[in-house]
Amino acid sequence: MSGKTLLCRCEDVTLDEVEHAIAKGHTDIESVKRFTGFATGWCQGKQCLIACARVIEDKTGAFPLAPITPRPPVHPMPLGMLAGLANVVSTERVTHHERGAVRKPNVGNGEGESQ
Repeated sequence: MSGKTLLCRCEDVTLDEVEHAIAKGHTDIESVKRFTGFATGWCQGKQCLIACARVIEDKTGAFPLAPITPRPPVHPMPLGMLAGLANVVSTERVTHHERGAVRKPNVGNGEGESQ
């Protein structure tokens, strides 16, 4: 393989960078991840974890057993779910007035006082 081979497409980590990390003494998945930044992109290691583990095995002779430490959110989720709006589902457009968020002044007696 070439040193320009991408192992982590999300973070553009190359085979050469992972081999350099191993040569500096980072021989487990977590320390290689922290040194190179692989598995920190949108896929959280779903695409590159096995490839990096195999490089570590080729260079050290031992397959790393411990997986990386997951960081939430592990799976992509809508921002509404994070904001606590997951149960709010609206299929029609509702204005602020219809929702009651904006109150119209009661001008029944001409002075703007509530009745």
